[in-house]
Amino acid sequence: MSTEQQQLPPKTCEIDRLITVEEDIQKVLNGQKTAQRRNGRYADIGEIWEAQGRRFEIVNVYAQSLGEMTDEHAQAEGMESMEAYKNYILSMHKGMPWVPQMKVWVHELKEVK
Repeated sequence: MSTEQQQLPPKTCEIDRLITVEEDIQKVLNGQKTAQRRNGRYADIGEIWEAQGRRFEIVNVYAQSLGEMTDEHAQAEGMESMEAYKNYILSMHKGMPWVPQMKVWVHELKEVK
């Protein structure tokens, strides 16, 4: 187990639940999405997430507050801007306020060729 993994808290969900929205899965498969933020930790570094017979390795996992996100982070999520990402997230979680201090877990992935 790597030093990074030893410092991470236990997972709160399984990796197969990391990306479940079909539109987001397609963005991963098309290379438009290389990160997934969740309110819990869904994967360990080195773990494999699979979609449509293709394999993607989790290459980094870290905590980040929503307020720390930039347009570049939103683009890694497959969105054109931070504003688009914020609108997308709020549309999925009706009634949820946008709280810049809220911590989320970032899961970065790359395809295993």
